[in-house]
Amino acid sequence: MAYAAVNAYSWSTALATPNYSYEKRQRELAKKRKAEEKRQKKQHQRGTDGGPAPDDGADNTAADSDTAPDATPPQPQA
Repeated sequence: MAYAAVNAYSWSTALATPNYSYEKRQRELAKKRKAEEKRQKKQHQRGTDGGPAPDDGADNTAADSDTAPDATPPQPQA
């Protein structure tokens, strides 16, 4: 019986082992979060500084043109 009491006591005082896979996953998530924040910051700076906006694949040539056709053509003067 004395052995069982010592064994139970040793289990209760044992230190918890570190969960390395959990810690690694948390570091990876923090790294991804930081990279995403950096990407968004760069994208925001490009959009507000007047520089070229990131290309989203849409063709906006008519909207960007300064010589867009008017709704009514100019009338010739007589």
